[in-house]
Amino acid sequence: MVINADSLLETYLAENSAALEEWNTYQKLAQDPRTTPVGRFIRKTSLDELPQLWNVLLGEMSLVGPRPMIPSQKTLYPGQDYYDLHPGITGMWQVSLRNKSTFSDRAEFDTKYNRTLSLRTDLGILLKTVQVVLKGTGC
Repeated sequence: MVINADSLLETYLAENSAALEEWNTYQKLAQDPRTTPVGRFIRKTSLDELPQLWNVLLGEMSLVGPRPMIPSQKTLYPGQDYYDLHPGITGMWQVSLRNKSTFSDRAEFDTKYNRTLSLRTDLGILLKTVQVVLKGTGC
């Protein structure tokens, strides 16, 4: 991230209505002005997820589960299953539609995951995660 990333994002969204619509729908931007070229590479290769392994070791996260939300996103989340689960580094949303679904669509993936919660489900998601990372479809 660049210095003053939050204010840069605020200005960018105020000046770019298409970006604002994209942000409001997905809570992310395909062309995020806050990231550096190195940052884009790290995101694309999912290397930015590696520090979260520390959170798994501390018991604050699971390997598989819904992605953590920032407090401001909680009002945009229409479901309840997220709150019943431990956040994870990877999950059903990441290996499914990920960049093609809206932020609120995550609730459907969290509900499905919660209803099919098992070691088998987790292993399947972990295998699909490897494929997603190798294909470089992360962002």
